[in-house]
Amino acid sequence: MSAPTTDQLPVVVIGAGPVGLAAAARLVERGLEPLVLEAGPTAATAVRDWSHVRLFSPWAEVTDAAAEKLLAPTGWVRPDGATYPTGGDWAERYLQPLADALGERVRYGTTVTGVARAGRDRIVDADREEQPFTVHIELADGSEERISARAVVDASGTWSVPSPMGADGLPALGERAAADRVSYRVPDLTDASVRARYAGKRTAVIGSGASAFTALAHLADLAEDEPGTHVAWVLRSGIGANTYGGGEADQLPARGALGLAAKAAVENGHASAATGFRTRAVERDGDRLVLVAEDGRRLDPVDEVIVLTGLRPDLSFLSEVRLDLDERLQAPTALAPLIDPNVHSCGTVYPHGVTELSHPEQGVYLVGMKSYGRAPTFLALTGYEQVRSIAAALAGDREAAERVELTLPETGVCSGGGLLEEPDATQGTEGGGCCASPATVQLGTPTTTTGGC
Repeated sequence: MSAPTTDQLPVVVIGAGPVGLAAAARLVERGLEPLVLEAGPTAATAVRDWSHVRLFSPWAEVTDAAAEKLLAPTGWVRPDGATYPTGGDWAERYLQPLADALGERVRYGTTVTGVARAGRDRIVDADREEQPFTVHIELADGSEERISARAVVDASGTWSVPSPMGADGLPALGERAAADRVSYRVPDLTDASVRARYAGKRTAVIGSGASAFTALAHLADLAEDEPGTHVAWVLRSGIGANTYGGGEADQLPARGALGLAAKAAVENGHASAATGFRTRAVERDGDRLVLVAEDGRRLDPVDEVIVLTGLRPDLSFLSEVRLDLDERLQAPTALAPLIDPNVHSCGTVYPHGVTELSHPEQGVYLVGMKSYGRAPTFLALTGYEQVRSIAAALAGDREAAERVELTLPETGVCSGGGLLEEPDATQGTEGGGCCASPATVQLGTPTTTTGGC
């Protein structure tokens, strides 16, 4: 029997999160065979890690049309499009059913450890594009396999690599040694053990994005019930007119409301801000921690530290393929100018697809939150448009691939120097962040930018 041609091989999709599963649905729609590789034991494993967080987008904006078509024969009922899911809702009511509908096309407990051209490292030019991709995987039992693929769509997100507290992008001195008191996630205060960790304590929250706002708002809510609870809010910049986001001007209403809730936490005395504070070190003071700034300032001791300074992509398993990435954002070079928070002053990101996401290594695509690198404010709809375009291109329909089929809203979030000083693209297997939100901030249920969508 002859070996299959490259065109007969599957398209490997890395990650069974929102955009990875949407990619699989789009490929099926185009008559192509996807193989989704998920490191966790279920679909949307990372989304489940933030199951307590409510999205900033309603159901109508976090499901994909091709996925809905795939789900329809299963009896799936679409949730009310005007309501807002939590991460847990999203996983249980949409993402897991979608993975189930894809059946054996989704493999769990499968970690991708490398991607390359068969028989070619990144140096070799000869016959490179004629070779299929080889995807190296490690299974839950520790065994290893290799899978041949015609193309690779990396939707693994950024959730697994939170940014450290050090202002230079590296861990602060003493940060690793203080790991027992440092968290990089929005706390789930509905969990009794987590609530006890912060109740009556002084907590430093480092960050200036939606996740930091969420932590501020919910710790302030905790302070109403638990005397002694206080937040030291650490910002690398100062507090200005745009510190709290777009407020009532934000066309994602609850994202704006969340910023106002964070502002209220400060005004009501539940949080105090340390501005222009760029963390250099974290020191022990008995059972407490002291943050030290690059300029020598020292904060009063705290019991806990929550670091919410964004996420970043894991590119280690892509070291043998040729990527064209922006030197700052680690996003595809053609996409970077659209999302760069240094210059992208408003919340508008133009819809984009295969053109912006292509690399010198033809057939490799970073999608979803992974495509944004270190940039914030990712939308699920953006990811769904990305994979629609890529699936069309892989099917040979270049006209459809280059056609824009999505109109995104202006978010009304502007600032003079950039969207956010500290990228805050949190949550999600895709890493990360759907700018999603309910119409009001419900302080009993955290709300944040979800990364990974």
